Amino acid sequence: MIRLIPGFGAGTAKVAEPEGRIRLTLLGGYLGSGKTTWLRHQLHAGTFGRVHVVVNEAAEIPVDDALLGGAAGLTVLAGGCVCCTGRGDLVAALRDLCDQRSSVADSGARIERIVLETSGLADPAPIVAALRADPILARHIVIGEIVVAVDAAHGLAQLSDDPLGRRQVEAADRLILTKLDAVGAEAIARLQLALRSLNPGATLSAAVMGSWMALPEVPPGTQPPTLPLLPDGDAEPLLPVRLSLGPEPDWAALGVWLSALLHARGDQIVRVKGVVQTPAGRLLLQTVRRVVQPPEILPAGEDRGGLDNGIVVIGRGFQPQALHASFRHFLNPTVP
Repeated sequence: MIRLIPGFGAGTAKVAEPEGRIRLTLLGGYLGSGKTTWLRHQLHAGTFGRVHVVVNEAAEIPVDDALLGGAAGLTVLAGGCVCCTGRGDLVAALRDLCDQRSSVADSGARIERIVLETSGLADPAPIVAALRADPILARHIVIGEIVVAVDAAHGLAQLSDDPLGRRQVEAADRLILTKLDAVGAEAIARLQLALRSLNPGATLSAAVMGSWMALPEVPPGTQPPTLPLLPDGDAEPLLPVRLSLGPEPDWAALGVWLSALLHARGDQIVRVKGVVQTPAGRLLLQTVRRVVQPPEILPAGEDRGGLDNGIVVIGRGFQPQALHASFRHFLNPTVP
């Protein structure tokens, strides 16, 4: 599914266009790695100039588009990862952007860059291959950089047990360590060594809540972690499940249900994310594995056509029907 949201207000930075083509930044990273938080900050700072953001979410009903202001335009690709099932939608959306840009006579009004924020389930390599193989996109778009966010709190565990996390890191031109404030110096140092062993050619930097920070030096004598050999494919695919809270969500009941879910299945639930209407405003709810991040009140945004008051649960090893049943039991026990 493709959804186009026009006119978000442009940034200010000037970006050179190589050979007249549009530079595309591919932003990847595992589920919960902080991609959207980092991108929000860059859009606010005008880092990308006149930029059109393409957001891909595996769930049919997206969440991240509610968080991204400051772009000249926004396209949402929902219902499949653009590295596989959603690849055709991505090519079509990018072709449309190229057509729109060509139709603008004033070069000063054209978009200068495209940022593609991929789903946390996406492998960057097939995306790059698809863009380079398409004859139209190859003439109009150049892939400037692959940026991958890595969660300092969970990155080493993901690299140890999930082949997808490694493929994302190995494809990067630039690795951004996030959430450094949540872990100690030794864990940060060991993660840096692991990343450099997997992708020694990538530049390494750090950010907290989207703001740049100095990356700590690795102390002499720090032992690099031993990463186990992993199979080529994931043992069991990750599955996104959308849960609707209705027009007047019960925040207390939602909190009880989520706490129970993470206690019982925290090893299987990789990510929970949603936007919920509360008396205090639109609240961003996020978890990564068993860690519930502090809720964040979002600024008032555009009408999303009823897409608020829902959460997306991403994980493996459970049946969607069972998840829906437990959700109904806690939030609306009168509904069978």
